[in-house]
Amino acid sequence: MKPYISIIAASRNDNHGENMGKRMRMFVNGLIAQANKFKLSMELIIVEWNPPAENTLLNEVLPKPKADDFLSLRYIIVPNEVHKQFRFSDKLPLYQMIAKNVGIRRAKADFVLCTNVDVLFSNELMEYLVQQNLDKNNFYRTNRCDIPAAVDETWSVEKQLEFGAHNIIRRLGFDGELMNMGIMPAWVYNYRWLAKIINRISAFRRKRYFTPLELEFYSLDTKACGDFTMMHRDAWLKIQGYPELDLYSIHIDSMGVIAAKASGLNQAIFPPRACIYHIDHYNGWESMTALEKVNFINQKPGIGWDIVSETAMQLLTDRTSYNFNKSSWGFADTTFEEISFNID
Repeated sequence: MKPYISIIAASRNDNHGENMGKRMRMFVNGLIAQANKFKLSMELIIVEWNPPAENTLLNEVLPKPKADDFLSLRYIIVPNEVHKQFRFSDKLPLYQMIAKNVGIRRAKADFVLCTNVDVLFSNELMEYLVQQNLDKNNFYRTNRCDIPAAVDETWSVEKQLEFGAHNIIRRLGFDGELMNMGIMPAWVYNYRWLAKIINRISAFRRKRYFTPLELEFYSLDTKACGDFTMMHRDAWLKIQGYPELDLYSIHIDSMGVIAAKASGLNQAIFPPRACIYHIDHYNGWESMTALEKVNFINQKPGIGWDIVSETAMQLLTDRTSYNFNKSSWGFADTTFEEISFNID
């Protein structure tokens, strides 16, 4: 059966981050359980980039779907020989966005979702996906809700999701009904009548002080978009996936959202309850202090938000794309080793 959604993530077995093994196992187990619960045919593609020679491959340590499960699982292995082609390969062991491009080019489903390996999908989000009425003219975003690392992988998926819903540390992303509010204290969103008033006042002020182009840019939900950006496969092909820059991944995920909007797609944001839960870790970007972020970026080559914003205005003005990538982006002309489970 052809999957309805291809889910793309990138990783390697080097425990990058905190308790990465636990987080990856929960991610895969969660998708297997929910694909079965909602009877939704999906494929999960994990691009294993530059796997350490001394460690076992991820397919040997992560859960595997059974023959009657609704989730198929594919590992695409990008070897060190390819990784070493990049200028900063000694500083960046994993090129996350280029790895996701590898998955996008090989996805079988019509709709392709790029995410990360340390998230759980809420049942409310799955209820939207199982309707199978996604629009190829949209790109889809949802909120990322960070939850404590204390979530236990021995719990059932349902208990993990219940824990997540009641233990949100921070919420990243826009509320589709309150697009003009900007940054507000979390408690404001619990009082919809107050939030709607603030949203209306903010909309009036924005229209007064911002140009239509600035309003379009500021309405883009670029917060934690590397954890959830979904669009039709044809749309990913049109924008050439993510820009394949020889840089750390920060802000490159946002460039994908900007390119999608500039290409003519509409932004669709799932309701706040239809979120993903991200398992918090001490060295996650949102968990760092400002000084820790400066020190982190100082150790990696990256692109600043200032230039991303400037190029965004150019793309939205000209209704064009970055055109940085070669026609073979995502290493489309390269054959990689693939290890698959539950493939028809």
